[in-house]
Amino acid sequence: MLGYEDKRNFYRMMVNSPCEVRLQDQPSMTNISAVCRDISATGMSLELDVPSLDLGTLVDITIESSSEQLATLEAKAKVVRCESGEDNTCLIGVEISEMK
Repeated sequence: MLGYEDKRNFYRMMVNSPCEVRLQDQPSMTNISAVCRDISATGMSLELDVPSLDLGTLVDITIESSSEQLATLEAKAKVVRCESGEDNTCLIGVEISEMK
């Protein structure tokens, strides 16, 4: 939908939902706690409990459903933006490559 205020092709939906992030190239690393701030058809914004992630990092994201009527969301994505936050957290933007 071009012409939208921030020039995005898809609307973002604010969700502020807890989720888990796992680095694809480090499967032995435990899940990283995160909060999915918003989601669109092609990406997500996530706040992670780590100081930073490298651009291009491939991640698996799981957002558990709080409803029996909705399935758990599982996605594979690539980090395309990372901003360091306060208290050793970071806000990342990811581009979704696959959803299950």
